[in-house]
Amino acid sequence: MTGDGPAGPAAQSAPTRHIVVMGVSGSGKTTVAEGIAAATGLTFAEADGFHPASNVDLMRAGVPLDDTHRWPWLRELAGWMAERATEGVSTVLACSALRRSYRDVLRQGPPSVDFVFLDGSAEVIRERMARRAGHYMPASLLDSQIATLEPPQPDERILTLDVALTPEELVAAALSGLGLLPGAAGRPAHEVAPPDTKVSLPDA
Repeated sequence: MTGDGPAGPAAQSAPTRHIVVMGVSGSGKTTVAEGIAAATGLTFAEADGFHPASNVDLMRAGVPLDDTHRWPWLRELAGWMAERATEGVSTVLACSALRRSYRDVLRQGPPSVDFVFLDGSAEVIRERMARRAGHYMPASLLDSQIATLEPPQPDERILTLDVALTPEELVAAALSGLGLLPGAAGRPAHEVAPPDTKVSLPDA
C-alpha cells in the first residue's frame, strides 16, 4: 500500500462530518438524510437496516423495543460511523436516537457527531405514517416513541427543525444550519466557502 488509497494516512487525517437525522418514526428522517447525502456527497445509512431480524419481527408485530434490544444496535451504529471516520468518509445517518443516553452512545463512535432533530405534532406525523407503504413500523407504535422521546438538552449539539416544512425546505435548512455546502463531501463550510461567505453552525 502506498497510502494514497481511501484508507491511507492522508484520508485518515482528513476532517470528516457525521450527521444523525433523528426523530420519531414518520418524521421524515430517511427522506431528509437522503437529501443531505445527495446534496453533499456524505455516505448515507438507514439505522433501521442495522436491526437484527428479531428486532424487526417485534416492531412489525407492534411490540416496542426495550433497551436490551437497542443497546447492541446503537453500539453497531456508533462503530459504523467510527469506521467510516478512520477511512476519511463523512456520513449521514437516519436514526430515531430518541433518548439522551442513546445519542450519547452514538457520540462514542466518530470524533464528533451533529444531530438534526425533526420535531412536530403527533397529528402531522401520524398522518404521514398512515400514507406510508412498505415500512414495518406500524403507526400504532408512534405513541410509544413519543413517550420515549427526550427532547434535546441545552448542552447537546442539535439542530431542531419543524416537520411541517417540505422535504426540500428541511434539507436546505439542515445544510444551512450545519454549515454544509452542496457538493462539499461533508467538509465544514468554513473550509470550502469563499472568505466573505457567512456560515451558520449550531452552538456546541
